Amino acid sequence: MPTGGPASRYGCAVTAALLTDKYELTMLSAALRDGTADRTATFEVFTRRLPRGRRYGIVAGTGRLLEALGEFVFDDAALESVSSFLDPTTLAYLRDFRFRGDIDGYAEGELFFPGSPILSITGTFGECVLLETLALSILNHDSAIASAAARMVSAAGGRPLIEMGSRRTHEQAAVAAARAAYIAGFSGTSNLEAHRRYGIPALGTSAHAFTMLHTTAQHGVGESERAAFRAQVDALGVATTLLVDTYDVTTGVANAIEVAGTELGAVRIDSGDLGVLARQVRAQLDQLGATDTAIVVSGDLDEFSIASLRADPVDSYGVGTSVVTGSGAPTASMVYKLVEVDGISVQKRSSRKESQGGRKAAMRLSRPTGVVVEELIHPISGTPTPAEPFRRLTIPLVRGGRPVSDCDLATARALVASGLQSMPWEGLALSDGEPAIPTRRVPSP
Repeated sequence: MPTGGPASRYGCAVTAALLTDKYELTMLSAALRDGTADRTATFEVFTRRLPRGRRYGIVAGTGRLLEALGEFVFDDAALESVSSFLDPTTLAYLRDFRFRGDIDGYAEGELFFPGSPILSITGTFGECVLLETLALSILNHDSAIASAAARMVSAAGGRPLIEMGSRRTHEQAAVAAARAAYIAGFSGTSNLEAHRRYGIPALGTSAHAFTMLHTTAQHGVGESERAAFRAQVDALGVATTLLVDTYDVTTGVANAIEVAGTELGAVRIDSGDLGVLARQVRAQLDQLGATDTAIVVSGDLDEFSIASLRADPVDSYGVGTSVVTGSGAPTASMVYKLVEVDGISVQKRSSRKESQGGRKAAMRLSRPTGVVVEELIHPISGTPTPAEPFRRLTIPLVRGGRPVSDCDLATARALVASGLQSMPWEGLALSDGEPAIPTRRVPSP
C-alpha cells in the first residue's frame, strides 16, 4: 500500500482530494494553460428527473460535503500520485489549493424535485471544477438513501424503524447510510461508528447464531433456546428484544415469556409470513399476559412490505438491504453543471441532457392550509413576491470557503418531517406518478 496521506478513521490511508475523477484535474490543467481557470463560474447541482416510482427526493449529505471541503487538500502523497500526468504549474496550483468560494443551496432535509437548484457553487472555474465528483458522490449516495428511507417512514405510519444494513454495503457507506436514514426519520441504527460519529441511537441485541450457540447434545431445541434467552436476559435485562424464530415461532414466544416474564420488552420475527406471524404472536403474547411486549419484524423489508403490514400488530421494523441500497434507486441522478461564467448565463443543450443557465434560487408555494402546491425557481438576482404563502429554500451554506450553516441532524430530521407533512396526499403514494408538486421557472428579466 502506498505510504503517506492522512489516516482514515480505521487505518487505511485516504486522501479526500483524490476522491475525484482524473478529468477534473486535466480540465484544470488546460484552463490554467489558456488563462481561463480564474474566470468566475457558478456550477449547479440538480436532477433532471426523479427515479421511476419516486415523487419526491430528500436532500442529504450536505453536512458531510461541508466537512469534506475542509479535508479537500493535496498533500505530498496526493501530488505524487497525479504527477505523472500533470504539469508543474498545475501541481503548484493543487499544492496551494483551498476552496475559497461561496455555496448556496437547500438545507439538509429539504424535499427536492426535478430542476430544484439543490446546490449552487460559485468561485473561480479552477476551484469549482475540482469539487464536481466530491459533491456528486456524497449527495447522490446520501440523498438516494434518505429518499428511500423517507418512503419507508411514511409507509410505517409513525411506527419506529431501525436501520440495520451495514452487512449489505461498503463499510464506510454503511456509516453514511445510517446518517441519511436517520435524517429521513429512522429511529436508530445498528452501526456503532454512526453512533459514535453522529450520535445516532444504537439499537440491536442478538442474532440466530447466539441462540444456536447454546445447542448441546444433552438438551433438546427447547432447552437450548431457553438457555440462550436466559443468558441474554441476564446480560441485558428484561427490557431486551428476544429473537423467537430460530426454530419455531410459537415455541420461541412461549420460551421467551417463560424465561423473561411478562415484562419482556419485545420479541423479533425475522422470517416467514410476517403479517400472519405478527397476528399469531400478538394473540399468544396477550394470552400469556405479556400485553406490553412489543413485536419487531425484520427480513428483506422495503416500503411496499412495510405498507402491507400497516394493519398488522407490528410495533417496529428493522430494515437492511433496501435502505442502504436506496431501495432500487442507487442514485438520486444529480448532475453538476456549469450555469454561469463571469455573470453570463450558459447552458447545455444536448438532447435529454439540457441545463438551464444562470444562478438560481427557489421558494416553495403553499395553500393557506400549509399544503405545498408548487416550487418556484427564479434568478438569484430577481426574487419574486408571490401572492400565495411561500418559504424560501435557498440559503447560504459557505462564504469565502468557510461553512456558515450548521447542518444539525435534529434540524434536518424536523425539516424532513415537516416537508412530508406539507405534501399533497397523493405525493406520498408509493406507485408511479408525476412529482408531488410541479416546478416552475421564472425567466431572467
